Amino acid sequence: MDAALRATWTFLNSPLGITAVAALALYLLKKARQRYPAWEDWEGTIVEAVKHAEKAIPDDAENKSLRRFDHALAYVLRVYHEANDRMPPAWERRDIEEGIRLKHAELEATGALNSKPGA
Repeated sequence: MDAALRATWTFLNSPLGITAVAALALYLLKKARQRYPAWEDWEGTIVEAVKHAEKAIPDDAENKSLRRFDHALAYVLRVYHEANDRMPPAWERRDIEEGIRLKHAELEATGALNSKPGA
């Protein structure tokens, strides 16, 4: 038993063992993150931000898609900051950006964005 533990410990402290443990940890983190993206915590805010951006940026504006995305992102980041008294880390910001893209596409596909005043 003692020899098996020593062999395992020796392997784990080798470059190959460290690489294997790091790869396993990275794999598990990616799997856990895929199951629950961080943007889902902010889904309601994202929907509100997308709808607000659609109304705030006119259809004839130059670069309207990019401006609407930036407007929605700024809105969500402002709410995030107010709720957490800090800005999100880079990985969470990327998740929020992806959430904005996904929710926008979903809202557009369901026709939920066609309720502009005068439309």
